[in-house]
Amino acid sequence: MSVATLWLDGLPTDYADHLIQRFGLDPATERPSGWHLAWATQQLVLRHTDLPKQGDILVDFASGAANYRRQFGGGKDEAIAKACGLNKKRDLRIIDATAGLGRDALVMANLGASVTLVERNPLVAALLHDGLRRAALLPATAELAERMQLCFSAASTALTELPAADVVYLDPMFPPREKSALVKKEMRAFHDVVGNDTDADALLPAALALASYRVVVKRPGYADVLAGVTPQLVVKGKNNRFDVYIKQAIK
Repeated sequence: MSVATLWLDGLPTDYADHLIQRFGLDPATERPSGWHLAWATQQLVLRHTDLPKQGDILVDFASGAANYRRQFGGGKDEAIAKACGLNKKRDLRIIDATAGLGRDALVMANLGASVTLVERNPLVAALLHDGLRRAALLPATAELAERMQLCFSAASTALTELPAADVVYLDPMFPPREKSALVKKEMRAFHDVVGNDTDADALLPAALALASYRVVVKRPGYADVLAGVTPQLVVKGKNNRFDVYIKQAIK
């Protein structure tokens, strides 16, 4: 997508100006074509003009699914918790260098980590920003929002400029297989907007240089290891695996 468009209809002027300035969005006073950001029921959403059945995409850390995940998600027994070391130490500093819609970041923050969400796509970064804004206003999610901060940047840049972290987490976009769960409508749309991470292999060396304890790479079960480098540990989840590159033990 060449232009990151923000439809101004109904959007408060001050907030629109803030979004335009921070994320370099292109303001539109008439309904745009294709993918664009819009304001609906006091929240920022991503929608496609010609795909009404697609439904709006948004980041909602207080949604029913997010609430269920926070309350009954398995905690330290989850594969992501074991992979990141959150089953051993709660207050880890984690850089989620490919944050996407922030779902894994939410799980890590809920387990006690402080998470920096790195996202390079302006449309997705704006959705994350708005999700964090709304989460900060609700008692149920305000504490979580405090443990998450957004970095609008390419991962390759962020991994050379951000302060060192305990763990660097990578979840590169991967071409979905036709029969995979990844081809659900929302994920098809997400692939359409952000594309695949063609530079994913190059992120591993930078991540290893920045992480104090480990780098965790989330992969589909059928995918090769990142950059051809064999991990020291593999933690298998329900639909994915987590390749863990260990620098030192977490105590």
